[in-house]
Amino acid sequence: MKKLFVTVMAALLAGAAMAQMPNVKVETQSGEEISTASLLDAKTPMIVSFWSTTCKPCLLELNTINDQLEDWLAEADFRVVAVSIDDSRSASKAKALASGNGWDDFIVLYDKNQDFKRAMNVNMVPHVFVLDADGKVVYNHTGYTPGSEIELLEIIKGLQK
Repeated sequence: MKKLFVTVMAALLAGAAMAQMPNVKVETQSGEEISTASLLDAKTPMIVSFWSTTCKPCLLELNTINDQLEDWLAEADFRVVAVSIDDSRSASKAKALASGNGWDDFIVLYDKNQDFKRAMNVNMVPHVFVLDADGKVVYNHTGYTPGSEIELLEIIKGLQK
């Protein structure tokens, strides 16, 4: 019954998708500039989490996802994209924080000009999106309370082909 509910909810959310992955330039952990559209592979859904170095709930949510990621990947195929909205003055601090937290299995991006943030209509962090394999937004929320990350996994599991 729970699986049916998740599948129905994912289908409803997919039908009501309000946005698609925009095509803007961001920086990778290694300093390479890439297009956000290049993240799409038409096979794998993704969690896209916008964060900043000064946002404690952001870091708590991303660290919680990181701690559970190995178990989650045993249940579903997906990727996690962590997008820092820190400006160019804080980018080095953001890169050090991402490395220090061991987010090695995440795709960590730096939106120093906040173009990606604006394109996704992010007003506050943490702001998390779940995108299907084609880049359509099927779920999003702002803020974080411990345990809310479980909803992300349930949505991802509902998107598995």
